[in-house]
Amino acid sequence: MTRPPTVLITGAARGIGAELARQATAAGARVALVGLEPGRLSALADALDGATWVEADVTDQAALEAAVEHTLAAHGAIDVVVANAGIANHGTVAVTPPEAVAKVIEVNLLGVVRTVTATLPAVTASRGHYLLVSSAAAFAMLPGLAPYAAAKAGVEQFANCLRLELAHRGVTVGSAHPIWIDTDMVRSLAADLGTFRDGLRRVPGPLGRTVSVEDCASALLTGITRRARKVYVPRSVAVLSALRTLLLGPVADRVISAQARTMVPQFEAEVAASGRFFGSHSTALGGDDAR
Repeated sequence: MTRPPTVLITGAARGIGAELARQATAAGARVALVGLEPGRLSALADALDGATWVEADVTDQAALEAAVEHTLAAHGAIDVVVANAGIANHGTVAVTPPEAVAKVIEVNLLGVVRTVTATLPAVTASRGHYLLVSSAAAFAMLPGLAPYAAAKAGVEQFANCLRLELAHRGVTVGSAHPIWIDTDMVRSLAADLGTFRDGLRRVPGPLGRTVSVEDCASALLTGITRRARKVYVPRSVAVLSALRTLLLGPVADRVISAQARTMVPQFEAEVAASGRFFGSHSTALGGDDAR
C-alpha cells in the first residue's frame, strides 16, 4: 500500500501553520510540526492522527537538521516542506532597534533558506515539493513594513531561482503570497496601532481585505496538491503581482508618500507609546512563531 505523504511545516504551533496541519491531516497526509511553542505543538500533534513535532528555531541550522532526522525516523520520508515560520515588527526603521529589524529578516528570509538547505536531501530523495511562504508585501510597498517586505521579496526570488536549480532533480518549488490573514500577528498589529486599523480601512481592493486562516490554509493545500508555482491568497492578489511595476513605480510612490507624511509620524508615536516593537504573541518576545 502506498504510504501517506509527509508534510513538514515550520511555524506550525498556531495560525496558518497549525490550520494547514489540520487540513493536510484531514486530506490523508502525515504532518511533522516544527516550531517554538512545545506546549502548543504537543497538543496539536496529539489531536492529529500520525503527527509528530519538534521544537526548533528556523535560524538554528543544527536544530533544523535534528528536526529533519526526527521526521525521517518517524515517517521515513519528507515529501513536502512548507517554510511558513515568520514574524513582523511594529515600527519604522527609524524608531525600531537595529536588532529587531535584523531579526525580522533573519527569521523570514534566512529561516526559509536554512529550512530548505536542511531538508533538501530528503526532499530530493522523494522528488518532493517546497512551498515557501512569501507575501503580497513582496510586490506592494507600505511604510512600516520595510524589513518584512524586504525579506518576503527575497523569499519570492529565492523560490524562483531554486525552482530552476531543482527542476532536473524532480523537485518542484512554489511561493505563497497571502494578504492580511486573520492571525495573532495581524490582530496584534490592529489592536496595538490605530494607524494600522485606519490605513487598512482606506486601502482599496485585496490590499485592504482580511482573509480567514481556514481559507488561507485551504488555498495553500490546493497549491501543494497541484505543485503550483504561485499561490495567491486571495486569488485577486495575482492581479497585484501582475501590476507590480505600477505598484512600485513613481506614481504609486508619490501617492503613498503623500499619505505617509501624516501617517508615519502618528504610527511612530503609537509604537513609542506601546513600548515594544513586536506583537504580544511574537516569538521575538517568546511567543507566537507563525502568522
